[in-house]
Amino acid sequence: MLIDEWQDAPGLWDAVRMAIDRQPGPGQYVLTGSSTPRDTVISHSGTGRITRISMWPMTLTEAGMTDGRISLANLLEGENPATLAGQWLISNIAEAIVRGGWPGTINLPLPEAVKIPGDYLRSVAYADASIIDGVRRDPDRLTALLAALARSTSTQVRDTTLARDMSSLDSPSTATKTVTTYLDVLRRLHVLKEIPAWTPALRSPVRLRNSPKRILCDPSLAAAGMHATTDTVQADPKTLGLLFENLCLRDLSVYAQATGAEVFHYRDQTDLEVDAIVQCADGRWAGIEIKLNASQEDTGARSLLTLASKMTRAGEQPPVALIVLTGTGGFAHRREDNVIAIPIDCLGP
Repeated sequence: MLIDEWQDAPGLWDAVRMAIDRQPGPGQYVLTGSSTPRDTVISHSGTGRITRISMWPMTLTEAGMTDGRISLANLLEGENPATLAGQWLISNIAEAIVRGGWPGTINLPLPEAVKIPGDYLRSVAYADASIIDGVRRDPDRLTALLAALARSTSTQVRDTTLARDMSSLDSPSTATKTVTTYLDVLRRLHVLKEIPAWTPALRSPVRLRNSPKRILCDPSLAAAGMHATTDTVQADPKTLGLLFENLCLRDLSVYAQATGAEVFHYRDQTDLEVDAIVQCADGRWAGIEIKLNASQEDTGARSLLTLASKMTRAGEQPPVALIVLTGTGGFAHRREDNVIAIPIDCLGP
């Protein structure tokens, strides 16, 4: 039995838990919802009975935009990729970003498809954020916060920075409190996703910066928050690069979850930064750098090799793979330095 939007009647959670106690067995119920209620509205965590899965919009492969012939799961097992040429141009990336991973946009012409992310943001600001717990929240402030998050997507933006971006609406101190409260709402609505910082080991001597990297659940929301179009993002390489990273982190998070792995990011006190770390439950890990163009492949490889060397010197487990994920102009292959290059239109689960 599938029960959609169960959070609108949170007593269903405990009712399902009791039904499972009476008649044990897996797979009897699927509870789906577009938001998460506060823990105080349910009396039992569901541990041992209910497993939680975080859902995302569709990946490029799920939306039929790419064929995903190179499996992330296989790469985590140490396999070599097939030698495949990437086919995407910057225009393909721009369209994938502004169209997004929404089921309703698959067969729509692009001018119609790009309206959906904007409508979604307006629904969040003017309805969902207040409906979730009955507390009214200012739609103008939420809209301003969503725009600030869009402009800083794929970065470790601080609450105070977001507050300064909203300073026209509030004083800095008031804005910071508002931001902190509203960010929690956006997390519970699954609009805001946070990529946590990677901690290699409990007693690692490597000093890390622990703030999360913030992205919106779909790059189309970030594009809509900035009122960006395919033309404007192609004309702004820096913004396009951040939106492309948002897209890649969305897909990597889904592909990793399918294998029981998690996605983190890495940045230490020397400002060595790696865009994504995919870590398996058994401790195996892969470092991934995201580059818009294959011409940046060498730069990404240097960061990955530096990280691998640093982890080895610190006594950590070496990586099972080092991957540069590119947007355009490349082909999938293992380089002489053992770093794997993969175009995003070749990657799948």
